[in-house]
Amino acid sequence: MGTFKIEGGIQLKGEVQPQGAKNEALQILCAVLLTHEKVTINNIPDIIDVNKLITLLGNLGVKIQKNGHGSLTFQADEVNVGYLETEAFKKEGGSLRGSIMIVGPLLARFGKGYIPKPGGDKIGRRRLDTHFEGFINLGAKFRYEREDHFYGVENKGRLNGTYMLLDEASVTGTANIVMAAVLAEGTTTIYNAACEPYLQQLCKMLNSMGANIKGVGSNMLIIEGVESLGGCTHRILPDMIEIGSWIGLAAMTRSEITIKNVSWDNLGVIPNVFRKLGITLERRDDDIYIPAHTKGYQIKTDIDGSILTIADAPWPGFTPDLLSIVLVVATQADGDVLIHQKMFESRLFFVDKLIDMGAKIMLCDPHRAVVMGHNFKSQLKATVMSSPDIRAGISLLIAALSAKGTSTIQNIEQIDRGYERIDERLRALGANIVRV
Repeated sequence: MGTFKIEGGIQLKGEVQPQGAKNEALQILCAVLLTHEKVTINNIPDIIDVNKLITLLGNLGVKIQKNGHGSLTFQADEVNVGYLETEAFKKEGGSLRGSIMIVGPLLARFGKGYIPKPGGDKIGRRRLDTHFEGFINLGAKFRYEREDHFYGVENKGRLNGTYMLLDEASVTGTANIVMAAVLAEGTTTIYNAACEPYLQQLCKMLNSMGANIKGVGSNMLIIEGVESLGGCTHRILPDMIEIGSWIGLAAMTRSEITIKNVSWDNLGVIPNVFRKLGITLERRDDDIYIPAHTKGYQIKTDIDGSILTIADAPWPGFTPDLLSIVLVVATQADGDVLIHQKMFESRLFFVDKLIDMGAKIMLCDPHRAVVMGHNFKSQLKATVMSSPDIRAGISLLIAALSAKGTSTIQNIEQIDRGYERIDERLRALGANIVRV
């Protein structure tokens, strides 16, 4: 396992270009299975989770051509569906949660899709029911091998369009069902669909391939099935989670940073949530400029004077992936905030590491924590810690960069799963960080 050694307390300065969106990439890459024609994807992030999925596609028989940094062309004209039932696939597919989204395209095009119980972050229960209930509604038969934790759906001929009300607005569940429905016979209506920018991007890409999806950006998608899809060229959005991470890093280290080409129109409430923490950020064309917060930042209260609550919610609400960042940034704010993580029951369990560093945090229960900010009057102390998941890992890295002394973060592969060359990019801003 790799390790970061970080000398904290250094003010950073410069410009940073956000990577392509991890969560969009995992959906878009699976969609290449829907056509035998060439699909070119640009702005692909070079991170562990995405690279694992690309390797999985290659093992399925998808031809992959590298065009340059972040640009690949895929052609799924000789897919080996038999690979899905091999021991190698069970091991490979189980190491990546995003692999669940190959099921919809494979089911639609080849009549079968299998997946072992997916891996990913250990942040709580992450159910797959929405995915498979959607496939069953489209006419597929469900298969589950309890002993091997192996899931599957099968169908003879084309799937049949139908109306469905999703039990939760699952982003990956919606994506999977959409990819299955675009080749189904008839009309599929998906109500309570997720409408995150990642999902909108997927729908726009599928429409450019010849699909007929209406209602993109809303929670009701209407899909007229087509017999086949063609190739396309698609560019992935900048990663809104990484953009939020850079905002938090700038504030916490009191650094002057410009985040380039952020696609402001796709950031939703993210800038305003950071403004509620007292963080100043300016829109300059399509960039975000964060000045050095030498005098700190003050948390706003609600209109009636009560403590601010920041909670996650389905889009256009605040993304749960940024709550860990907000929590760590609040530790040096002037004021108090209640962080309410509704979706995952284990995502806040990294706060003990921040408490060890001197942060004032009260964990109320698995879903809620109250943070009492130091207002930079008491600097966090360097320590040795381990990264439990992607977002907690980057939060601990931000804490270490602001702390007094040299910190060690172990298990940094968790951070590498979602952040491209993070140590190199931090060093370009002036950080003292070494990968061991």
